[in-house]
Amino acid sequence: MNPLTIRKTLSPNDAGETGTHQAGILIPKDQRILTFFPRLRSNRRNPRAHIVFEDPAGQLWEFAFIYYNNIRFGGTRNEYRLTRMTNYIRQAGMSSGDEVVLHRDAEGEYSIEHNYARDVDVSSENETGVLRLGGGWRIIDL
Repeated sequence: MNPLTIRKTLSPNDAGETGTHQAGILIPKDQRILTFFPRLRSNRRNPRAHIVFEDPAGQLWEFAFIYYNNIRFGGTRNEYRLTRMTNYIRQAGMSSGDEVVLHRDAEGEYSIEHNYARDVDVSSENETGVLRLGGGWRIIDL
């Protein structure tokens, strides 16, 4: 498995600042990002995979990667989300503009870290191997 790093700049909704209920961070339907996550069976309603991420302090966080595919079953939703991240975001004291960094190593192990907006070097977005995607997602090819 190829190592991969993806980054997501949190929106006010992602950070819980809007006061509305959300169903996790929206994952773009970009194949380069979707290959980071386990493959889900689209013939099942709302398939999901639970992924354990380790933070730099060694704490384990279990998030759910879900394909809300109700559109295939008479509904309207057709989107991927990473859910169950609220506790991580709150414990880290993150807010909109801060960045979640997700890593998957060559052995398929996942880790997570974050950068506060005041610490993010925006000039790095022009580096080779860094792709900025709509919605605040970026892929870093290793």
